[in-house]
Amino acid sequence: MNYTLKTAVAAILAVSLSSYAYAGDPPAPAKKHAATRKTAKPKGPTVEEQIQSLRQDMETQINGLKSDLAAKDAQLKQAQQAAADAQTAAAKAQDAANVQQQAVTENAAAVSTLQSTVTDMKTVNASVVSSITDETAAIKKSISNPSTLHYKGITLTPGGYLAGETVYRSKATGGDIPTAFNAIPYEHADAYSMSEFFGDARQSRVTLMAEGKTNWGMLRGYYEADWLGTGISSNNNQSNSYVMRERVLWAQAETNNHWAFTGGQLWSLATEDKKGLSNLSGDIMTPQTIDPNYVVGFVWTRQYGFRVTKTFNRVAFGLAAEDPQVLYTASLAGNTPYAVIGSAGNNGGNYNAAVSGCTPATSVVNYTDQTQTDSAGNTIHVAVPVYKTVNGCSNIANLSFNVAPDVIAKVALDPGWGHYEIFGIGRFAHQTVYPGETTNSNLYGGLTDVATGTAVAPALSTAGSFSNSIFFGGGGASLRVPVIANILSVGVKGMYGPGLGRYGNSTLADLTTNSWGGFSPIHNASTLVTVEANPNPRLMLYLNYGADYAGRDDWGVAGATTSLGGPSADFCYKANGTTTCGTSASAAAIAAGGKWGGHWGSPSNAAVGYGSRLLSNSGCLTTSNPGYNGGASTGYAPGGSCGAQTRDVQEITGGYWYDIYKGDRGRLRQSFQYGYAVREGWSGAPVNGVGIGAKGIDNMFWTSFRYYLP
Repeated sequence: MNYTLKTAVAAILAVSLSSYAYAGDPPAPAKKHAATRKTAKPKGPTVEEQIQSLRQDMETQINGLKSDLAAKDAQLKQAQQAAADAQTAAAKAQDAANVQQQAVTENAAAVSTLQSTVTDMKTVNASVVSSITDETAAIKKSISNPSTLHYKGITLTPGGYLAGETVYRSKATGGDIPTAFNAIPYEHADAYSMSEFFGDARQSRVTLMAEGKTNWGMLRGYYEADWLGTGISSNNNQSNSYVMRERVLWAQAETNNHWAFTGGQLWSLATEDKKGLSNLSGDIMTPQTIDPNYVVGFVWTRQYGFRVTKTFNRVAFGLAAEDPQVLYTASLAGNTPYAVIGSAGNNGGNYNAAVSGCTPATSVVNYTDQTQTDSAGNTIHVAVPVYKTVNGCSNIANLSFNVAPDVIAKVALDPGWGHYEIFGIGRFAHQTVYPGETTNSNLYGGLTDVATGTAVAPALSTAGSFSNSIFFGGGGASLRVPVIANILSVGVKGMYGPGLGRYGNSTLADLTTNSWGGFSPIHNASTLVTVEANPNPRLMLYLNYGADYAGRDDWGVAGATTSLGGPSADFCYKANGTTTCGTSASAAAIAAGGKWGGHWGSPSNAAVGYGSRLLSNSGCLTTSNPGYNGGASTGYAPGGSCGAQTRDVQEITGGYWYDIYKGDRGRLRQSFQYGYAVREGWSGAPVNGVGIGAKGIDNMFWTSFRYYLP
């Protein structure tokens, strides 16, 4: 600004000086005119005076300009100061505006936060009100209608149901509500011509769960019982059902990371679960039948066990040691050694009293000569039979002597669609074999054949006894998949291996005997296919097909095993060094010093093992005499001359469950079930070149009316 003013002043000075210079120039030459005389004028200021005056004027103007410039410079400085002040004020105003804007922004955020907080508080308050309302309702419900009870920090949950049920079978089994599938009578047996009807409430059930929370996990105890025990015939074969019938009874400790340790009477680890590996009866995938013996092909036991399980999100592992029991069925040839594998339960307080169903069998084991004198004074010889009575005992509560528990391992998978399992079973058995104790030696040991003069069988002897132990087992797998979610599901399960009969529903034999009295495992198989549907929330439909199988294990091949028949009465004498025998005593024979005695024919091949082709089934296709069979009042059920051992049992069964009521007051259900079962036996000794088997068919109908505790 100062530079501009100075420039302007310099320009003005230059113009002034220029004007001054032009004023001092010599004037132009005057035009020449005729001389005219004019009056003289007064003289004006001189040039110096004019210059001096002009200088003074210029100085005055310059001083004025300087004064103006100084004033303008002062004004400029004031303007600059004012501008600076204005700029400072503007900056302050901008800062104030920024502060104000920040305050406005913060206030807006605070308002928004406050609004959100208020909204959240309203939501929380509504949730709190709802929670308080729900808790109040739950408290009122728990007081007026509790589902659990509390005792010293323990939660107690009672349960169960009361049942009224019936069953009708076209062929009698004597099994009440449960079906003894391995006892379905063969055709022409006495029971095959009879039907049966039973009705009772013994399947009613009571349950109690106790749970206590700890800082490291959960403690549980569970008890479940019904009234289907049978007293003196209770056993350890499948359900271990001692009166009052203990179904399930166990204790458990489960850690927070889902390791579980369980001991007591459990569903076998081999039994299918709904998800993971659980002990709870409600988590076991039992068939939906009224029949307490479920369905043929179902793999299960309820027995003592101790198991360890580990559960992850989609997979679970388990290892169990479970109560062993050997199911032994064998046909024994006359010279098959005797073996000890178990006995009836002894009265030691833990089992039932030692009771056996024994039938005395009296046999003629020899003939002796008796000399008599007739009325004419003649000496006569009479054959006098020698009898021996042997009790054929069937143990009612047969308990095998076990060397070690059954061992079961299992993996369960729950990938998100369906449930899958793989399991393996390892079993042990031992026995003591007595080679000198056979059927032949028991009846005829030490007796001499009158015709040959030699012993027909060695005398009884316990010498040479020895122990025999074996390991056997197998495995299986199952799957259960939802075909239509919550409406239709399909399940398949199978098991196969030597000696697994007791884990199949029909409890077919595990083991039999070989030719020297040792154990021989029977190859068993079980399979079950299940379809279940829920067309509406109240109705459940089911259809099952299952089969249990026991393989043939025949050791009675020609020449391998023999059996002596009963002796015949012969009168033998020696003449000229030759022994002659006959069925009558002539005077000449008497005179030659003959005598009566027993004579045994050549030993014959006999059935040994299970399903032997030498077993007599000649009566399986003929009508038997009621209560009479082969001279002994033992009946035919099937028994007698139709001793076909079970090859397989098959069943197809279906029914429905309908919930008449289901709510806070429990559940009221009604059910109907139909079953068609077939039992087939192994063919035995040929008749007219054809091996004869056996078969029995039963049609069964159940009804149930149950009230479940809420």
